[in-house]
Amino acid sequence: MNKAAALLNLAEETLGLSLPIRLRAWDGSEAGVPGGPVVVIRDKRALRHVMWKPGELGVARAYVQGHLDIEGDLSEGLRAMWAAVRDARAVDGNAGRPRIGPKQVAKAAALAVRLGAVGRRPPIPHAESNLTGELHSKERDRAAISHHYDLSNDFYELILDPHMAYSSGFHVTPTMPLEEAQTAKLHLICRKLGLEPGMRMVDIGSGWGSLTLFAAEHYGVHVTGVTLSSEQRDYVMKKAAERGLEDRVEVSLRHFRDLRESGVDDNGIDAIASIEMGEHVGDKEYVVFTESIHRYLRPGGRVLIQQMSRSNDAVGDRPGGGPFIETYIAPDMHMKPLAKTIGLIAGAGLEIRDVQAMREHYPQTVAGWAENLESNWSTAVALIGEENARVWRLYLVGGALAFEENRMGVDQILAVKPSINGVAGMPTSPLSWLA
Repeated sequence: MNKAAALLNLAEETLGLSLPIRLRAWDGSEAGVPGGPVVVIRDKRALRHVMWKPGELGVARAYVQGHLDIEGDLSEGLRAMWAAVRDARAVDGNAGRPRIGPKQVAKAAALAVRLGAVGRRPPIPHAESNLTGELHSKERDRAAISHHYDLSNDFYELILDPHMAYSSGFHVTPTMPLEEAQTAKLHLICRKLGLEPGMRMVDIGSGWGSLTLFAAEHYGVHVTGVTLSSEQRDYVMKKAAERGLEDRVEVSLRHFRDLRESGVDDNGIDAIASIEMGEHVGDKEYVVFTESIHRYLRPGGRVLIQQMSRSNDAVGDRPGGGPFIETYIAPDMHMKPLAKTIGLIAGAGLEIRDVQAMREHYPQTVAGWAENLESNWSTAVALIGEENARVWRLYLVGGALAFEENRMGVDQILAVKPSINGVAGMPTSPLSWLA
C-alpha cells in the first residue's frame, strides 16, 4: 500500500477538495501533485493528533511538535493551500471544512489500523493556552495576556525592532526597513493625537512601551501606560529610567476599567491611544471599553485606536482568527468587522474623524519579524524552546497571509470627544498629520 496516497485520498475526501500538495509519509512513499509544496509526515503521531482533534488544531499540534512539516517555503505552501480552498468554495461553500460523519470516522479508523497509527492521544504541546474562569474577567484577561506577552522579554527583543513595537508599522515605501516603519508609525500616531509638551496621555495596552516612551521622549507628554503584564511593566520602567523619563512615564499594572486608581481622572486626559489591544477586550465588553475612553477624555481630547479586524461575519468565520491563533497565540481574542468597531466607538459619544486602512502594511511588518526569527533561530529555540519557536514560525507566516489575502485587516481610527456645544478643536485637514 502507498501510505501517502491512502492518506492524501482520505484528506481530500474529508475536506471536499483537491489538495495542491505533494505528500510524503514516514516510510518515504509519496503521492500528489508533482512539484507541489511537499508536506512531510515525519511520525505516525501526526496522524494521532489529527484523529484525536480533526481539523486545524490537530494539524497545528502535529506541526508544533515536529511530527509534520512543509519542505521549502512555508509561506508558499500555505498560500497554495488557501488558493485551493478559495477555488473550491466558489463551487461549494463548505469546502475545506472537515466533513466528519460516522462513515468517515469508520474509514479513517480502518486506515489508521492498516497504517499502524492507532494509539493513545499524543501529549498536547506545552505551548497551548489553558485558561479557566469567566470569559473576560480581570483574572482571565490577565492570564490570557501573560500566556503570550510574558513569554520572554529577551525573545521579543530578538524578534521586534529596537522600539519593541508589537503592532503593524507604517511602511511609507515598500522597501522601508522595519525600524524606520515603526518610527514612522509612532510619529503618525503622535501627530494624529495632536500631542504637545505637558499634555496628559494614556496608552491602553502599552506593551513594551514603544509608544509610551516615544511620546514622552519626543513630544514631551506625561504618559500613563496600562498593561496586565508585569514583565512588560518592569521592562518599560527600566527603559524610562535609562532615558531619564521617570518624571514623564508611569506604567499601571491594572485593567483599563480600574484606571482611576492610577490617578486617571474623568474628563482629565488630553489623548488616549490603544494600539492593537482592542481585539483582546471581547465583544460584549467593548462597550465598556469605549465608554471608559469617553469618560477619561477631556472635551476636545482625542483617541486613536489601531485595531485588527476580520473581513466579515460570514458563517464559519471565527472572531479569534481560528483554532490555532485562539489556542496558541491570543486566547479570547475577538476581532470585529471595521464597520462594527466604528459604530461602537461612535455609540460611546466619540466623533469619528479619520479612518486609515493599513492592511497592506502588516505583511511587510511581519516579514521583518519573520526574518529576525529565522536569522536567530538557534537563539530563539534556546530562549523559548523549539515548540514555541515553531508556533511563532507558523503564526508569523499564517498571519501575514491573512492580511495579504484580506481575511484580516488593520486600521487606525481617530476620534474626538466634542465639547457639550460641539466644539472638537480638530485640524481642518488630515494633511496636518500626514505631512
